[in-house]
Amino acid sequence: MAAAPHRIVIVGGGAGGLELATRLGDTLGRRGVAEVTLVEKTQTHVWKPKLHEIAAGSMDMSDHEVGYLAQSHWHHFRYRVGEMTGLDRERREVQVAPHFDEEGRQVTPPRAVPYDTLVIAVGSQSNDFGTPGVAAHAMRLESAADAQRFHQRMINACIRAHAQTEPLRPEQLHVAIIGAGATGVELAAELHRTTREVVAYGLDRVDADKDIQVTVVEAAPRVLPALPERLSLATEKLLRELGVNVLTNARVAAVQAGGVQLADGRLLPAELIVWAAGVKAPDFLKDIAGLETNRVNQLVVRPTLQTSRDDDIFAFGDCAACDWPEANHGKGGLVPPRAQAAHQQATHLVQQVRRRLAGQSLLPYRYRDFGSLVSLGEYSTVGSMMGGLIGGSMMVEGLFAKLMYLSLYKMHELALHGWTKVALDTLARLIVRRTEPHVKLH
Repeated sequence: MAAAPHRIVIVGGGAGGLELATRLGDTLGRRGVAEVTLVEKTQTHVWKPKLHEIAAGSMDMSDHEVGYLAQSHWHHFRYRVGEMTGLDRERREVQVAPHFDEEGRQVTPPRAVPYDTLVIAVGSQSNDFGTPGVAAHAMRLESAADAQRFHQRMINACIRAHAQTEPLRPEQLHVAIIGAGATGVELAAELHRTTREVVAYGLDRVDADKDIQVTVVEAAPRVLPALPERLSLATEKLLRELGVNVLTNARVAAVQAGGVQLADGRLLPAELIVWAAGVKAPDFLKDIAGLETNRVNQLVVRPTLQTSRDDDIFAFGDCAACDWPEANHGKGGLVPPRAQAAHQQATHLVQQVRRRLAGQSLLPYRYRDFGSLVSLGEYSTVGSMMGGLIGGSMMVEGLFAKLMYLSLYKMHELALHGWTKVALDTLARLIVRRTEPHVKLH
């Protein structure tokens, strides 16, 4: 009697989780060696670094989203919709909450998904550090739904301002972005262009240069504080040239319905407020089933990417605390929450799972730092390339940097679809872009 297939469960369908499920399905799943299951709370995947473009309206999500059900069918893995809420390590089961549709009707019941090997890749979320008013009055960009919600509110704000007869209120058409990391500065640059394009489509009672104001608030001394200083200075210079108001050394004390209260007493009037500061793993991971976590809920993993207290459970991406000995000029640190890290770890885990099934010893993962790139829309792209590989960094900008930034997304698409589909999809998007508005207007 043939042995039952090894049950591999991957929780989280972000960039790393979906890449891993696709590659394991194409190999182990196709041959019947393993039964690969992806558990994900949403039904479609969008590359997270693209969320700011959806929010600003410069990218139509429907052209870039991947349906999990179709992807699982084409690549020989199972997709189960639902959110992980708990873990039973003794029974080797992932506890999954019931899934409801937008009208509140139950689609799937609560379930327990059994595993032999579990991989947790649930990503990260912003950290409000307990700041009053954030939950009630600020939007976040943690999912495609968040990005679409912000975009709809932005469009409605412009139409409302055009239609009203009374003068604009102090906060009206003002956007405050709290956090000047990559998401914050990329969103600010995209909004500068897309809001002007929206107004150009007949909203002539709105003066984009006079009425629309974007402010970026950062508690650190400079924007992009985690990146090299010269990259930060170049980015801040460009933002200021675009008319973006940049406030550094500015700590947020509270978020209100019509603005942001700073610790020094200043009030920044703003109709739309985005919280893009801080990073932490989802709250449900904190000490889940006795697994070791750090202060931001990340699962502590060994160099093999196995969790520190369970050999059968792996974690990677933003939700994992993985040591990076070469960080900080050899002083050590953790692998940063970047798309390149998730991609590298997904590739490494494909080999790890194969070795595990073959009874071979597992290999340590080593993060390779290829630098950082920040896209400022059509205005510029700046970055530092080959960071840790050469013991320093080389600053790049302009067309070369833009091509490198685009290549990161193409690498992700190639991992999911292969060369033929990516080439055809890219061509189709180029054709459609010539026949439709360059900004989404609804």
